[in-house]
Amino acid sequence: MKRTVLLLLLSIVTITINAQEVDPVLLTIGGKEVKLSEFNAIFNKNNSNENPTSESIQEYLDLYIKFKLKVREAEDLGYDTLPKFKNELNGYRKQLAQPYLTDKEVTEGLIKEAYDRMKFDIRASHILISLDSEADPADTLIAFNQALKARKRIVGGEDFAKVAKELSKDPSAKKNGGDLGYFSALHMVYPFETVAYSTKKGEVAMPVRTRFGYHVIRVIDRRPARGTIKVAHIMVKAEKKIPAIPESDKRKKIYEIYYKLITEGEDFGSLAKQFSDDKGSAPRGGELPEFNAGKMVEEFENTAFSLVNDGDVSEPVQTDFGWHIIKRISLEELGSYEDLYNVIKAKVSRDSRSNKSKEALLKKIKDDNNFVENIKERNDFYKLISEAEYLNGEFKAANTNDYNKLMFGLYARDGEKYEYTQIDFAQHIEKSRYKKGQKNKAVNMKAEINRHYNKIIEAKAIEFKDSRLSKTNKEFRLLMQEYRDGILLFDLTDEKVWTKAVKDTSGLEAYYENHKEKYMWGERVEAVMYICNSEEIAKNVAKILKKKEKKGYTNEDILKMINTDSQLALDIEEGNYSKGDNDFIDKSSWNSGSVSTIESRGSYAIVMIKNKLTAEPKKLSEIKGLFTSDYQNHLEKEWVEELKSKYKVELDEEVLKLVK
Repeated sequence: MKRTVLLLLLSIVTITINAQEVDPVLLTIGGKEVKLSEFNAIFNKNNSNENPTSESIQEYLDLYIKFKLKVREAEDLGYDTLPKFKNELNGYRKQLAQPYLTDKEVTEGLIKEAYDRMKFDIRASHILISLDSEADPADTLIAFNQALKARKRIVGGEDFAKVAKELSKDPSAKKNGGDLGYFSALHMVYPFETVAYSTKKGEVAMPVRTRFGYHVIRVIDRRPARGTIKVAHIMVKAEKKIPAIPESDKRKKIYEIYYKLITEGEDFGSLAKQFSDDKGSAPRGGELPEFNAGKMVEEFENTAFSLVNDGDVSEPVQTDFGWHIIKRISLEELGSYEDLYNVIKAKVSRDSRSNKSKEALLKKIKDDNNFVENIKERNDFYKLISEAEYLNGEFKAANTNDYNKLMFGLYARDGEKYEYTQIDFAQHIEKSRYKKGQKNKAVNMKAEINRHYNKIIEAKAIEFKDSRLSKTNKEFRLLMQEYRDGILLFDLTDEKVWTKAVKDTSGLEAYYENHKEKYMWGERVEAVMYICNSEEIAKNVAKILKKKEKKGYTNEDILKMINTDSQLALDIEEGNYSKGDNDFIDKSSWNSGSVSTIESRGSYAIVMIKNKLTAEPKKLSEIKGLFTSDYQNHLEKEWVEELKSKYKVELDEEVLKLVK
């Protein structure tokens, strides 16, 4: 029995030790610990080898120690307490936290769903029964029944367009009978899109609610997506309401332009600039932004997509805006899921469908943090806030001081909590701002109080999760540590190395004097090149050069003498040249005073070698950029050695073996 108890105790001790060593200390720098997880995260992010060697780990460790030494110094100097640092880090934190404040599984599903829908275009008609997004239940029921009756009439055999013109609150229905044309995913509000993509061709769906009201949707057609096209057009306006020129003249004009393109071969862009009535696109040669289904009027879109090849030009086509000649520039089929992932993700985040991710996240936060709410305490406000007080901004939280009970709370497993009381809610209502035009408009106070309450729960739950991210999410914690250290390192290195190397003129010059032998010119020549565009010009230049000294010609004189008909006949260059700098120089004789005529790639050059220059140090002005960089490296090495002597570095070799 004693032996069993002893073994049990030993097991408990072992488990406790292992639990404490799940993330052991790898390094201690100046008394500050660096855990294995922190090093592992950065090493794996920068290591391209799947199976790192002990040498590669050691090499990276040396760099990492230098990095952490600088961070340690920045902390000692108080850089992490400066307002500039805090503001910059907080800005990064807001960006970095966003992916952790959504439900990743739901978001990924929405992205994939959108991509799958983008493979098809839908043509649909709708009837809109308007309804305010915050309407009370009674008004909502009335609108729903109206939509239901409209659907019943259509299913019963009435013409959809006729019913749409009679009932729809969409202003375009009077003209198009509710026909929306073709559209793709992410072009309609999400509930509308979902019903349209899930309804069979020819069927009329049950009413669906969006922020605009209830819609009765009929799917007319479903086709494979056409892709995204870029075109240019030349337009001749043909406004039927105010016909400045008879319609036949407009038609004659567009066909006259068309014949210039086809029979005379004139440039499309030039004609667009000269004749197109679309003043937005004409300066760009008629180029329009790329578009896909549903973005253009039907006649224009169909004509554009009927063009087979890039560069093809359509015959004139008439739309409600006038006559168009369309030129296809490019057509892109739907890209792969991987290629479009980030674009779709960004659109999904701005779309109403992102609410599904928020709803899933909110449920998860509540489940993970033992969410408790007392609906009765919310309902107290039904009688505490009058409609007049609310609309006129006259409600005072002080009038409800006796109401201080808990409305809801979040209780994390580690003991951290957030509680929201009736006092908090009363103060929120007092500070609330009302929508423009809401004053003197009747509201349903129960619905309004519920709206405020639900929004507060969502906001406070996300704030609670956000505030605890560094505690609850290892990946986020390490990412924030990386950004924190990176900002500290940048600011201090800028002061100690980068800016110092630029401003420390005396230090730079002293370093140059001590190291200039490392920056030597090799053998060079001082030369003049007379570069000619033909052999005949070269012969003429050679004759002039023979008389140059006697006649006192300058190089400017020679240029004027040769470049009488063309400025391209002769060019003169002079300077100091090393091997490899210039093909003409490389092929010429390198003797002082020599003159060589060299042919290279169809050009001719007469090369005069003034002097052969011996090896010498490069001047500081000639290598300022390169030398400043070397000086920065020198300053950094000195600084690191100083830090190594200032802060003790302790490494646990056994823990280092766990790096992977």
